[in-house]
Amino acid sequence: MKRKILEKMNQWKHSDNRKPLILDGARQVGKTWILQEFGKVEFSSVAYFNCDRNTQLEEIFRKNFEKDIVLRNLEALAGKPVTGDTLIIFDEIQETPVVLTALKYFHEQLPELFIACAGSLLGLSLHSGTGFPVGKVDILKIFPMDFAEFVLAVKGDKFYDILTKDPLDNLETFHETFVELLRQYYFVGGMPEAVQAFANGKSITDIRTIQNAILYSYNKDISKHANAKDIQRIHQVWNSIPQQLAKENKKFVYGAIRTGARAKEFESAIQWLLDAGIVYKVNRIRKAGIPLKFYEDAEAFKLFFLDCGLMGAFSDTPPEDILIGSKIFEEYKGAFTELFVLQQFKAALDSTPFYFSADDSKQELDFILQMNGKLVPIEVKAEENLRAKSLRQFVLEHEGIKGIRISMSKYREQDWMTNIPLYAAGRF
Repeated sequence: MKRKILEKMNQWKHSDNRKPLILDGARQVGKTWILQEFGKVEFSSVAYFNCDRNTQLEEIFRKNFEKDIVLRNLEALAGKPVTGDTLIIFDEIQETPVVLTALKYFHEQLPELFIACAGSLLGLSLHSGTGFPVGKVDILKIFPMDFAEFVLAVKGDKFYDILTKDPLDNLETFHETFVELLRQYYFVGGMPEAVQAFANGKSITDIRTIQNAILYSYNKDISKHANAKDIQRIHQVWNSIPQQLAKENKKFVYGAIRTGARAKEFESAIQWLLDAGIVYKVNRIRKAGIPLKFYEDAEAFKLFFLDCGLMGAFSDTPPEDILIGSKIFEEYKGAFTELFVLQQFKAALDSTPFYFSADDSKQELDFILQMNGKLVPIEVKAEENLRAKSLRQFVLEHEGIKGIRISMSKYREQDWMTNIPLYAAGRF
């Protein structure tokens, strides 16, 4: 499988200001495979070290960082030279904090080396005072495979090139093909193991088994890494997300967790899930202005799973509802479609949009972005329903703004709005 992030990693390799690289992402999004593929394609050799329960590696870095000794010991452990055109990989780096801290000294004393690391739960390390080398590393965020990468894995280069490079109005020729692929992506999602299994012809049951195993590993992480006093609350928040998204108004409501629940009880639980990278948080803005951050309402937000396939497995959505007909686009209050669009935005932009809700009206926009000094209001439609009252009203009230509607309808350009086919959301 090919991943777009490899292009960014190649840019890192050739950068004059290169620092040790960390691939940061949730468990099972493909970090290890990407590092090894990068090493195989771009370097003459790879020295791979897994930090999980590696006492020898921990011993190397527990002493003072003397570069000659460190290099000699790493060569002994790897059984090969680790200088020159060698990619040195530290995998699961969060499991051995002394190695994470040592990246600072690699940057300062051995900047000529190519150091690349993978870590899950690194957000937790950053907030726990473990000596995270702030300012001494380059960080690339990695997310589940986006729809274009899924198309590449399942249908090959031809349809990938059409989806990502052809003019949007040319996509109409293959509209039905991409809609069918979209249904498949809603079910499979973007977790690489599930995508690879689907591309290899594995059964629907096999895909769900893989997804459930990933969800199980996330639950184990909560039990293993969270503070004992927070574990139950983290599970309660995590378990409430499907019903939160099934509402017409998807704003997160603490009362949906349990009767009488309050924000102060669950704020740390939500933050843990965010730091672990397994949920996305979309905050509300109550007024549209630049910069959007000035108008953020920290008390109103939506929570989403990191992947639509995992959400389907977690909520036990029947596969036939997703894969057959248009039920997935017409029911479930648009929860899958809104998450799908958010997933494409995260992969493309590595930033989280806001949503807009006015205090004095029912006007609401699914997403709003700030790009190139302008506001971009976005309305997401789970079907071919082309009514966009909130979007039109917003555009009328804000001179110089053009709206984006992402829907099951085909591409069309109007003076106040552009409609982008749902399957081309990543093009935006």
